[in-house]
Parts: sequence; C-alpha cells; structure tokens
Amino acid sequence: MVRYFLSLVLIVSVVFAGSSALEAYKKKDYNKAFKLYMVDAKNGDSVAQNALSYLYFNGIGVAKNTKEGIFWLKKSAHNMDANAQYELAMMYLVGRNVKKDLKSAKTWFDSSADLGNANAQYNLALMYYRGDGVKQDISKSAKLLEKAAIKGHKGAIKNVGIVYMQLLKFDKAVKWLEVNAKNGDKNSYYLLAEAYCNLEKFPKAKKWTKKAMDSGSKEASNLWKKYKLAKY
Repeated sequence: MVRYFLSLVLIVSVVFAGSSALEAYKKKDYNKAFKLYMVDAKNGDSVAQNALSYLYFNGIGVAKNTKEGIFWLKKSAHNMDANAQYELAMMYLVGRNVKKDLKSAKTWFDSSADLGNANAQYNLALMYYRGDGVKQDISKSAKLLEKAAIKGHKGAIKNVGIVYMQLLKFDKAVKWLEVNAKNGDKNSYYLLAEAYCNLEKFPKAKKWTKKAMDSGSKEASNLWKKYKLAKY
C-alpha cells in the first residue's frame, strides 16, 4: 500500500469585477473602489459581491467588518459564483471567520466543484480521501483529483496517480505518474515500475525500474530480480 500525506492548501482567490472599480483598486483609491463595488454588488453582480467581501474582511477602503464580509460572500456564493463558494467552503472547513462546520464546507465544495473550480475539486477530494465529515470514499476522491489535475491543479497532479495505485487502477495511475516523472519527481520512478509490472508491460517496467535503481531505490532492485527484468 502506498503511503502519503495529502496536505490541505488554503487558496483564496478573488477576481475583482467592474473595470472602473478595478482601476480604482489598482490605483490604490480604495475608498472609491469600495463605493463602486458596492453599487455593482447591490445590482446583483456576484463577482463584485465577492470582491466586496474581500474588502470588508481586510479593511480595505472600509472599516474591517467580518460580519459584512460573510454577508457579501454568502450573497456571491448563492449567486453561483464558484470562487465565492470555494472561499466560503474553506472558511467552514478550517473555522476561519465562521464556526467550523464540515457539513457546510462539503455543501459549498460540492457546488463549486460542479461549477468546475479545481481548488474545490481538490479539497473535496481530500475530504473523501480522509473521511472528513463524509463517508470515506477513495474512488470518489480519485475521480475528483483527476478532474482537478486535468485543469492543471499541481497538488492534484502530484497525488492522483498515487491514489490510483492504491485502488490498483494501474492503467490510470501510469498516465499521471509519467507526468510527475517528467517533472523530475524521482518517487514516481518506482511507482511506474511497479505499475507497469502489474500491467505486464515489462519493457516499460524495465525502463522505470532502472531509473529507480539509479536513484537509489532498494525496492526497485527487488522488483528487478522478482520479475527478471534484465531479459527484456
């Protein structure tokens, strides 16, 4: 069984809406930016609502006010803004600005993930992998990791192949392990060797076993002898 640790990455991304408000923000005219975002937010612009929550949380252009920050973040999330949903989920997950609530975290991760947010897909995968607030489901975790990996999420790319190895889905594992190996991850060498041995693709297994041995893997040496890879 492959052992590893999937670390929780807190990523808060705010995409500011409204060209006038954004220009004011870039010019550090925060009072003006706040007023312009407020106009757009009250008109139902979900991205402006998310931006407004950011200003309230950080006291930019307005006095810091966590209650107002939550109010506008929830407004944005209910208006189907994927970034706001993700940020709200993270707050519930770690208990930042709100009381920790894994059920609410899962609800908002679900919605954001369905809208294609890779960070939500990744963190929801972690919940299923660990069984945090949900019934543990490694298969569902792997599927979510792959969705995030396809979108280029680095954490997902790094871990999805390992999870597929745990599920003994070697054909799916090698695709992502090859990516990691090409990115210089030497730990992927042995995993690829093991996967290709299980797939009975011994010429490829030989290639990666040799790379793993050259990197100092004793397990790879055992694999080399067990499958008599020298003859391929």
